[in-house]
Amino acid sequence: MGLGTFEIVIVCGVIVLLFGAGAIPKFARSIGKARKEFEKGTNEVPEDEEHGQIKSGAPNDSVS
Repeated sequence: MGLGTFEIVIVCGVIVLLFGAGAIPKFARSIGKARKEFEKGTNEVPEDEEHGQIKSGAPNDSVS
C-alpha cells in the first residue's frame, strides 16, 4: 500500500501551508548538506576499519 500522486500532493500542500514557501528551499538545502557530509564521512573510513581490523600504534606481539 503505497502513496499515490494525490496523497503526495496533499502532503506537500500541507507542508507549504505549515512552514511557508520560503522554508522549503532552506530545508532541502540542509538535507543535501547533511547527505553530502554523511557520504564524505563514510568514504573516509580506512579499508582496515571496514573489515573490522582497526589499526593501533602498538604491535600485536603476544607475550607467552
